Amino acid sequence: MANIVVLGAGIGGMSAAYEIRAEIGKEHKVTVVGEGELFSFVPSNPWVAVGWRKPKDVQIGVRPYLAKKGIEFENAGAAEVLPAENRIRLRDGRDLAYDYLVITTGPRLAFDEVPGLGPEGGFTQSICTTEHAQTAWEAYEAFLKDPGPIVVGAAAGASCYGPAYEFAMILDADLRKRKLRDRVPITYVSPEPYVGHMGLGGVGDSKGLLEAEFRQRHIKWIANAKITKVEDGLMHVEEVDARAQPLASHQLPFKYSMVLPAFTGVDAVRSAKEMCNPRGFVLIDAYQRNTKYPNIYSAGVCVAIPPVEPTPLPVGAPKTGFMIESMVTAIAHNLAADLAGKPAEEKATWNAICLADMGDTGAAFVALPQNPPRNVTWAKVGKWVHLAKIAFEKYFMRKMKTGNTEPVYEKYVLKLLGIVKLK
Repeated sequence: MANIVVLGAGIGGMSAAYEIRAEIGKEHKVTVVGEGELFSFVPSNPWVAVGWRKPKDVQIGVRPYLAKKGIEFENAGAAEVLPAENRIRLRDGRDLAYDYLVITTGPRLAFDEVPGLGPEGGFTQSICTTEHAQTAWEAYEAFLKDPGPIVVGAAAGASCYGPAYEFAMILDADLRKRKLRDRVPITYVSPEPYVGHMGLGGVGDSKGLLEAEFRQRHIKWIANAKITKVEDGLMHVEEVDARAQPLASHQLPFKYSMVLPAFTGVDAVRSAKEMCNPRGFVLIDAYQRNTKYPNIYSAGVCVAIPPVEPTPLPVGAPKTGFMIESMVTAIAHNLAADLAGKPAEEKATWNAICLADMGDTGAAFVALPQNPPRNVTWAKVGKWVHLAKIAFEKYFMRKMKTGNTEPVYEKYVLKLLGIVKLK
């Protein structure tokens, strides 16, 4: 009997546990290690931050659902991964041995890289976790009583820009509904070389599309922008040119701000430096296996992926839901093949699909594959995207409860968009 440990109980970890169980049967042990008892549907966090959802709407306790599939659960979290010894040290001091390890931790949120950034000891909000989104909602409630300028954006080194765009436009929509929009200037600040880059080098005419949406909504923007520090109510931003030379300095006053931080690997993983890049992300081969320890697999935001192209400021490549789903499927098949003494053959589909909500409408971006040149480049705006994201939230929460291993993006999202999956 093999002992498989999945480190992380988010979208990647829960999906991996269910798919691995379905592939290998019940004669092997599968254990999920999470931080606490809850699964959170992270894509809904922007809605939590404006009060359109409550945390209970986007979270479930995972233990009973995993148990139905014969999957064990540890809620202590990991303190250290010891790959040379095939074990994990948990935060309560216990050790957990494994034959195979699947790392799906997501990122460490590197607020510390910008003085004054973040909700814990800083002056900006975050929607990277549901707990942060709830804190952002509480701050937004107070803001509504005394509105003023808002700054939304991302720090240099961030690698997932969709939520920042979403949140800027969801705030716009919410403030319009409250008839407060005329009292709230909104500025979007990002290290991207242009609006619509999104860490992908653009998708179709995403630049023109998102610039048009910002103009329509009276949202100003500063691209090629590095946030150097944040003070209470004041953000210091350095804008650079195409050669990364200083172009302009901005001091942006704000009454409310949400900024996505740069990511690194989590402490428990990046402490094992031999299996990570300098930022602490897990190095993998074409089959999702760690390049030094082939019994370790990894998927999701914690995986090392180089930027799509050089940019004046650090701009990371996103790992979207479709890509994570594809990575998880590859891991389940290749792990099962290794157990059977067969070679790994399954490779992830490196495609990017993003459904970005804009409050009352939405934008869909498809890049197949993620890195150009591409077979398919597609970007559309419409109210149907807003409705599709609501439907996707409901479906995925149900999937987490039932343990369904159906590939959501491949079967439904691409079909909805009228696009055939390309290998």
